[in-house]
Amino acid sequence: MSDAQQSTLEHATMTAIVAPRYGSSEVLRTQTVPRPVAGDGQVLVRVRAAAVCRGDLHLLTGKPYAVRLGFGLRRPKDPIIGHDLAGEVVAVGAGATGFDRGDLVFGAVDAGAFAEYVSVPAERLARVPDGLTVAEAAALPDSGLTALQGLRDVGGLRAGQKVLVNGASGGVGTAAVQIAKALGAEVTAVCSTRHVEMLRSLGADLVVDYTTTDFTSGTDRYDVLLDLVGNRSLTDYRRVLAPKGVFVSSAGSPGGDWFGPVLWVGKVVLTGLVVGQTMRPLLMRPRRADLELLAVLAAEGKLRPVIERRCPLAAAAAAVGHVAEGHAQGKTVIVV
Repeated sequence: MSDAQQSTLEHATMTAIVAPRYGSSEVLRTQTVPRPVAGDGQVLVRVRAAAVCRGDLHLLTGKPYAVRLGFGLRRPKDPIIGHDLAGEVVAVGAGATGFDRGDLVFGAVDAGAFAEYVSVPAERLARVPDGLTVAEAAALPDSGLTALQGLRDVGGLRAGQKVLVNGASGGVGTAAVQIAKALGAEVTAVCSTRHVEMLRSLGADLVVDYTTTDFTSGTDRYDVLLDLVGNRSLTDYRRVLAPKGVFVSSAGSPGGDWFGPVLWVGKVVLTGLVVGQTMRPLLMRPRRADLELLAVLAAEGKLRPVIERRCPLAAAAAAVGHVAEGHAQGKTVIVV
């Protein structure tokens, strides 16, 4: 990039969705702000689509309060929220490799995706695969990476094993059902009534409607249980785990405004120290290699993001509010 181009970018502006303080989706505002530039190891992306994920809600509300230690005590350090995105590379910073201007990419950033432009570490991006729209690509990173790392890395899921996904109708759950099938597992999905047929269409071998059936009271035992809800006790979960099964927690009982799921995570870890079954929390980490694997699965038709709603950037507050209600099917995507 020439000095003149860099100077133009440094003085340019853009439209973004800003949270000037912690709160609900009602605090979000559409504002004109300075456009970011590509720093060392970063790529500047013109955002075409961004997806709402649960992590956005934590940074928006500042709850549990413990998250404020890293993201701002009184107000967000970076007021532009948003993690998941897809778009076009417009500039490549020094030290960033693997991408050129004009490439269509998707990936994850700590904050800033709900805007026209965002700077992203190059190692958190991958190319959008053929056959996937930018909206679908934006819906992949958080959900796909959480499902992949939870099943493959933490759960050690192998072909022929039985896996149960509790909370299968959301973004992570719909990705988990498809990824588990791609890994060769037999999949049981737990959801409410309105999601049953959708999950069957994604390939779930058995779908349990929790409004009519208690999945913890049956006789089936699972090699891996991926919990995305945290709505049952560890005793209940262990009851349906195989003797050497693995419980993977990517959720937690609410735990209050101060510590949130931290106490639940501690309970999971401590329980794992004293029982024969493996009990593990999941912390997803964005990695280019895993994003590229998701792209391969999508290109092969084995992974397709489920998108419930699409809305323009100006309606981002309503989109975030919908996800905050907790009953979304698949993902909600903001088209920029």
